[in-house]
Amino acid sequence: MVEKIRQDRSSARHQGLAAAAADLAVEGAMPPLDGATTWLNSPPLTPGALRGSVVLVQFWTYTCINWLRTLPYVRAWAHKYRDGGLVVIGVHTPEFEFEQELDNVRRAVEAMAIDWPVAIDNDYRVWVAFANHYWPALYFVDAEGRIRHHRFGEGDYERSEMVVQQLQAAAGTEAVPDGLVSVDPAGPEAAADWTDLRSPETYLGHDRTGSFEPSDGLVVDAPHRYSAPARLRLNHWALSGEWTVSAGMAALNGPNGRIACQFHARDLHLVMGPAARGASVRFRVLIDGQPAGEAHGADVDREGRGTVVDQRMYQLVRQPAPIADRRFEIEFLDPGVEAFVFTFG
Repeated sequence: MVEKIRQDRSSARHQGLAAAAADLAVEGAMPPLDGATTWLNSPPLTPGALRGSVVLVQFWTYTCINWLRTLPYVRAWAHKYRDGGLVVIGVHTPEFEFEQELDNVRRAVEAMAIDWPVAIDNDYRVWVAFANHYWPALYFVDAEGRIRHHRFGEGDYERSEMVVQQLQAAAGTEAVPDGLVSVDPAGPEAAADWTDLRSPETYLGHDRTGSFEPSDGLVVDAPHRYSAPARLRLNHWALSGEWTVSAGMAALNGPNGRIACQFHARDLHLVMGPAARGASVRFRVLIDGQPAGEAHGADVDREGRGTVVDQRMYQLVRQPAPIADRRFEIEFLDPGVEAFVFTFG
């Protein structure tokens, strides 16, 4: 009798999930994936070959902090629902030129334990086919090849997982796992401290920056020696030493150059890399003029010391409460670094 009750409850849950899936809007057919320049972890996939499976497509680029904070959930879903036929596809569409380099993406895929298929979308053809505009973006595709739900940006994880369950039930998966995943992310994958996050993404190339200080002191596309002011306004940044600021980045021409910014957030990250592949650039981080100490990020030690060896996002600060306005400085002890964007969490 107990087993019969369990079966009845399981059947009722399955029917409820399938009914909920029927209420999801049909947003169109899944676009083709043939615009990908290559694939990692899989041979090329097509919408036709994926018929019969529930598909979760996520657009990402490996230095994006917003995508990184969704990764623990997508990773958990990929593993939890794989036996029921869920296929997760990561479409890697690069923001920066160095993210087009396949070796860089391969390193990121391995370091971040991404074991599902990855379509390399260097020409933005898959991005355009989906009419996508966001990193990250999730598209939920049913077993008939129709997009039934989407999510742009972070958050709404419970709803997203419930859609996966609903679509699997509608596809006839007999035992859709119940409950919702529980994740405990660390480092840059941890959710942002939204209550204390008062600093926006800040680009260091002249095309997209608007908070350089002094505002009339940025020399475009030519070497220039800068001197940072003693004080910075909140969410403004400055340079010291000889730098060349191009459209997409600030490049250090000699040793002992600095970047400073005034920020208000628990976490501070900087996307950067060595200008010469295989080179390394030593640095140290100061917060209000002092070594990082307890506020050091995952890529520096308590003394604020670290080394740039790859082109990626580096977590430089994770400060304990209370969160306040802080002056961040990074001093590069060697020349040859390229810095692209600050992000916060």
